[in-house]
Amino acid sequence: MKNVLILGANSDVAKQCVLRYVARGFSVVAASRDLDSLQIFVEENHLEKNVKIVFFDAADFPSHQKFYAELSSKPHIVIYAAGFLVKNEKALHHFENAKRMMEVNYMGAVSILNIIAMDKSNKNLERIIGLSSLSGVRGRKSNFVYGSTKAAFITYLAGLRQELSARKITVNVLVSGYINTKINAGLALNKSLLMEPAYVAEHIVNAGNNFTIVPNWKWKIIYFILKILPEKFVAKLP
Repeated sequence: MKNVLILGANSDVAKQCVLRYVARGFSVVAASRDLDSLQIFVEENHLEKNVKIVFFDAADFPSHQKFYAELSSKPHIVIYAAGFLVKNEKALHHFENAKRMMEVNYMGAVSILNIIAMDKSNKNLERIIGLSSLSGVRGRKSNFVYGSTKAAFITYLAGLRQELSARKITVNVLVSGYINTKINAGLALNKSLLMEPAYVAEHIVNAGNNFTIVPNWKWKIIYFILKILPEKFVAKLP
């Protein structure tokens, strides 16, 4: 049986991925700091036979080697779904907030994914998927601190994809717009553009060979516009 390691498995999108991978016959290792919440989720969905819950702290870099070494079986698929977000104003005035975003969204990803990717003894590894954001496509004044962590993550994954190509390991990045999740709760978002976690999860579990996954045709248009928009117009965006 193939297995999936989901890092940051307590996110709304990650939980939907758990459901879909189990339905496809995978076993899942769900890793998170919040074990109680994951345990409730597993029990409510009767997933005890297929899902193992383990503790993982993205920002506790020294623990990552031990975490990986103690996995009962090495993964075929790895999803990095850990994330942390604060408003730009809080990140600008309180560096601890900015640092936390850097640690969870980027540094933690590099730390654990380097360990996983460089383990050539794991012949199972087929795919690594990182969850990023449209905020990382271009710097915008409303969220550029958070966006910078996502931009760095995208660049890292692009290079990792090249590094692992000779071993036939696929690396994908999900670049999503607004998702109706707890991390976005309380933000003033355009509801017509909100995607549901289940919809986004479908795109993750059905990832193909293309590096970038942008769910929803509306967000695809926005993504391509952002990529080519001249700087003077980007500067006028919120």
